[in-house]
Amino acid sequence: MSQTSQQQPIDYNLKVVRQFTVMTIIWGIIGMALGVFIAAELIWPDLSLHLPYLTYSRLRPLHTNAVIFAFGTSALFATSYYVVQKTCQVRLFSDKLAAFTFWGWQAVIVAAVITLPLGITSSKEYAELEWPIDILIAVVWIAYALVFFATIVKRRTSHIYVANWFYGGFIVTIALLHIGNSLAVPVSFTKSYSMYSGAVDAMMQWWYGHNAVGFLLTAGFLGMMYYFVPKQAERPVYSYRLSVVHFWALISLYIWAGPHHLHYTALPDWTQSVGMVMSVILFVPSWGGMINGIMTLSGAWHKLRTDPILRFLIVSLSFYGMSTFEGPMMAIKSVNALSHYTDWTIGHVHSGALGWVAMISIGAMYFLVPRLFNQERLYSTRLVNVHFWLHTIGVVLYIVAMWISGVMQGLMWRATNSDGTLTYSFVESVEASYPFWFVRFVGGVFIVTGMLIMAYNCYKTIRAGQRASAAVSHDVKTA
Repeated sequence: MSQTSQQQPIDYNLKVVRQFTVMTIIWGIIGMALGVFIAAELIWPDLSLHLPYLTYSRLRPLHTNAVIFAFGTSALFATSYYVVQKTCQVRLFSDKLAAFTFWGWQAVIVAAVITLPLGITSSKEYAELEWPIDILIAVVWIAYALVFFATIVKRRTSHIYVANWFYGGFIVTIALLHIGNSLAVPVSFTKSYSMYSGAVDAMMQWWYGHNAVGFLLTAGFLGMMYYFVPKQAERPVYSYRLSVVHFWALISLYIWAGPHHLHYTALPDWTQSVGMVMSVILFVPSWGGMINGIMTLSGAWHKLRTDPILRFLIVSLSFYGMSTFEGPMMAIKSVNALSHYTDWTIGHVHSGALGWVAMISIGAMYFLVPRLFNQERLYSTRLVNVHFWLHTIGVVLYIVAMWISGVMQGLMWRATNSDGTLTYSFVESVEASYPFWFVRFVGGVFIVTGMLIMAYNCYKTIRAGQRASAAVSHDVKTA
């Protein structure tokens, strides 16, 4: 390549990145506010106004779809499109296909917002959307894969940066999981039945369900971590070799861990044991990645005192480490006998979702917003700091309340009298959980308040950028 061509500025497609970034913040507020509302419904059931559309059972799947696929996946779209262009030093493969993925994905989310409160659902965890929407998801995702991988193919760099390995692994695996688990026999436009039955259906569902966690909520966001932590810290990755080992170990092991969701069920015992063993082994590469991310701060620890964006990114890694220790422990059958079906599982999920996924996403969005809208910095660093403490306190309140409630529930359910009868009724365990559900609700209010502050901060930053661009345009016209 000639020196002249190397010096020419690259015309990146940042429009689609801006669109997904803005929608990440909007869907984050909506999804988390829904979570707070249904948490409140467990304390005050009359909040549903006795309307079927507002019941916990219908809003809960909308909440999970909103935070995983609207908020989390929009963050992955935004960051992967940004990172693949910057690290490959080339514009996205197709602007039209990239635009299609944005509008197609928003259509999927709007369809979920309409159908789930109406009770139109396949009833599969994290895969509740009915078959027409599933087809749209598959089409959008294939377009996403084409844009991402074709951009890598036409890269100007010889090397494929490790973040793109994680993004690529997540994109391919989610396509396989979604298509495999969503195979169904339609009986009407709004109803279908799974192509699988019985224990096979359960196995397919949790092969999908846990690997949606493993590849979308872990591998994808690790791609985010491997780009934004070094950039914000202004330090190279602690060990590039470890990052490559981390990638191959993670994708080799994670895919086998799903059966730990089906302990003590009709699934063959050996399959449950394979899931347990693979889950425990998975602890090693997970902590390797966490250590690699945190140690990237070597020589720059002082930045944590003054940089709340970096604090979001690093504390997210701490939650990642905690969640990936807790998960393998809960996969052990004897521990699972206590934890399964209790609030402990809810606490574990949210330590990963709110601690790891949300915090790394928030940090990445704070990094992107000023750069995408032609500003040197965010409107207010102080507001980022306020958001950090609101979010951190909220997450701690939430997960500690769920841990205590969950262990208490598990112990109450297994307690027996000398004659073998149960010591406590199920209703008594629900009553005992009420104080902890209230603390969870308070934690959620903290988190949503922080997201509203983030929206205000980013809005002010975007408006400042738009005014600056308008002023420059005006000066050019009048010159």
